[in-house]
Amino acid sequence: MDLLLGIDIGTGSTKGVLVDAAGTVLASETVAHTMDLPKPGWAEVDAEALWWREICEIGTRLVAQVPSGGVVNAMCVSGVGPCLVLCDADLRPLRPAILYGVDTRATAEIDLLTVEFGEQAILDRAGTLLSSQAVGPKLEWVYRQEPDVFERAAGWYGSNSYIAAKLTGEYVMDHHTASQCDPMYATRDFEWNDEWARRICRHLPLPRLVWPGEVVGTVHAQAARETGIPAGTPVVAGTVDAYSEAFSVGVRNPGDQMLMYGSTMFLVQVIDDYHSDPTLWTTAGVERGSLALAAGTSTAGSLIGWLQNVTGGAPFDELMAEAAAVPPGCEGLLMLPYLQGERTPVFDPQARGVLVGLSLRHGRGHLFRAAYEGISFGIRQILERFDDAHTAKRTVAVGGGLRSPVWAQAVSDITGRVQLVPEQAIGASYGDALLAAIGVGLVPPETDWARIEREIVPDPANRARYEDLYGTWRELYPATVEQVHRLAGGGPD
Repeated sequence: MDLLLGIDIGTGSTKGVLVDAAGTVLASETVAHTMDLPKPGWAEVDAEALWWREICEIGTRLVAQVPSGGVVNAMCVSGVGPCLVLCDADLRPLRPAILYGVDTRATAEIDLLTVEFGEQAILDRAGTLLSSQAVGPKLEWVYRQEPDVFERAAGWYGSNSYIAAKLTGEYVMDHHTASQCDPMYATRDFEWNDEWARRICRHLPLPRLVWPGEVVGTVHAQAARETGIPAGTPVVAGTVDAYSEAFSVGVRNPGDQMLMYGSTMFLVQVIDDYHSDPTLWTTAGVERGSLALAAGTSTAGSLIGWLQNVTGGAPFDELMAEAAAVPPGCEGLLMLPYLQGERTPVFDPQARGVLVGLSLRHGRGHLFRAAYEGISFGIRQILERFDDAHTAKRTVAVGGGLRSPVWAQAVSDITGRVQLVPEQAIGASYGDALLAAIGVGLVPPETDWARIEREIVPDPANRARYEDLYGTWRELYPATVEQVHRLAGGGPD
């Protein structure tokens, strides 16, 4: 029996699947974890003690469940990103990994590099303006704030490329991840922007570029002993988790888009031609030569979890029943869900949550519905920018947040989009297994394991109410930004 391993390192857990060549999941394993928030605006992970340890744990568990006669033909790992892991020559991380856009420490370096290279030049060459999502400013931050660490570094990695290096010894980075290492990658040309990349990396070599579905090497003996994965198993590059998840549910053609309901919301839309927008991220796609637009919020499910905790920790189902009992529009209550700053489209690490219209008649259910609706208004704002590049043909919804019918329905009602919910909801690790199968030629490149199970359809009765509220919601950020920044103390907290 031909088998594949797919493993994804997420924000809240690492998940792995053992899959056959038809896409049937034979086993799955999950290990929960948390990120570290050691200072205001910082978000980190110990890459070796947490990411690599969990790869070893999950690999060992899954290989133990390979049926008699089964052979692991290939494996692929995806992960949160873009991140920055700086390692010495022996692949030992020299400091905790700096996470994606939720880590906002490099604001001064964003400004510095923007002035140095020019805002319009960055947009033209990288396709994306610098923000907390970009890796270039994070590298510059380490160089300026931790020079000893930077000097001792021999290589720099994302989450999946760090694991690929630990498994195979190869120093690579997939094109998609590289395209989020702004301003160091020329997205239109699918290659390193050599001049800017070498300026920022200084003595650090640039990783060899590969596509997410390419085999980069095989599991070496030491990695085999630690992970339980047989030595010689081909390793496919993988990519950032959201893109593996989009791939897993068939978001592969121009006009396909994915909404990922998680701790944050992440959106991916495949486009047919190069398009840059200062409020979005233009990236390389998963498949060779493809392009995509992306966007992400800084909070989503994490906001709901926070609300659950501060309102007494009631069971989730009870809270959803209360939110569902509140009419759409939340009886005049609106929320800006920017409790951890915001990424697209405002790119403001000093943004904060705002609650408007609160009265004594509002209860706990109103707060939860207002949070879901505030997140959904933000999604509409992003999707309108996506449409400027390529009108969506289909929208696929994924992620644990779909457990909340209030949230999913609010997104459809507010955006006017039908959302397709796939039968297989495992996520990025399932896309990794498919990338592995395609990468070693076990299945044809056009293979798609996704099957749609149901649709979430907009309720026309709510359209007029939400249309009016959306206009008011869009006015809240510009109307309060000065006061919010003042309260934030001029910094990220």
